Amino acid sequence: MGPKTTKVYETLRQRLADGVYGGPGDKIPSERTLTEELGIGRTALRQVLARLVAEGALGVRGRSSYRVPGAVSVKAPDGLEPWRIHGERDLYNNQWVKLQLWDVEPPGMKRFEHHVVRLHHVAVTAVLDDQDRVLMMWRYRFVPQQFGWELPGGIVDPGEEPADTALREVVEETGWRPKTLDHVVSYQPMVGMVDSPHEVFVGHGAEKVGEPTDLEEAGHIEWVPLADIPGLMARGELMGSGTLVALLHILASRRAPGVTAAR
Repeated sequence: MGPKTTKVYETLRQRLADGVYGGPGDKIPSERTLTEELGIGRTALRQVLARLVAEGALGVRGRSSYRVPGAVSVKAPDGLEPWRIHGERDLYNNQWVKLQLWDVEPPGMKRFEHHVVRLHHVAVTAVLDDQDRVLMMWRYRFVPQQFGWELPGGIVDPGEEPADTALREVVEETGWRPKTLDHVVSYQPMVGMVDSPHEVFVGHGAEKVGEPTDLEEAGHIEWVPLADIPGLMARGELMGSGTLVALLHILASRRAPGVTAAR
């Protein structure tokens, strides 16, 4: 998200937390009202709303009936303190990876140095068609030394919006262009030691615009039925956390009453 989109996200999240839009089940203002009031485009607003839905701060019924979510029984505990970070130093740094040592102090413990790996910001996209199939690539990954199915995705370039990265990577790696694109979740795949922000998007519909242009990344392209996903998961043929998070989100959303997968 850019600065303006982030500000709108923070504004809406605070309003929902403060009860500005009422209680559980109450509708929030329409997309048209929000775009005019907050001075944001419809596409960017939908990205914000999808993120709020993914985080549980906003509910949705059908395609665009956004509502204040129901109450959550689990509450964050009070009185816990974060670790203090006294400094950091680089051990290794290149265009792909940075290895650091951080001087940290957990509450009630002595200071020590902790390894931290910094990787790039990444965007991953699941594109669905009207036949309940998802656009995937069968690829070989030399690190685990295995073939498997993956969703298109890649590194967010400096100054680039993650949504733009998501669209670009789908086109470059598959030759298909999504007709719509919605942000569904932001997460960190390995929070104990690795800093690698991931953004997951879901697209609906796509048109063939050419052949893959990223020959290093492209593999065999296939529209895989969603009904096959549990079986592929059980066989260990789904590779990468972004692929798993996106597909599990879609499957879970379709099973939840009144919820669709970021559509």
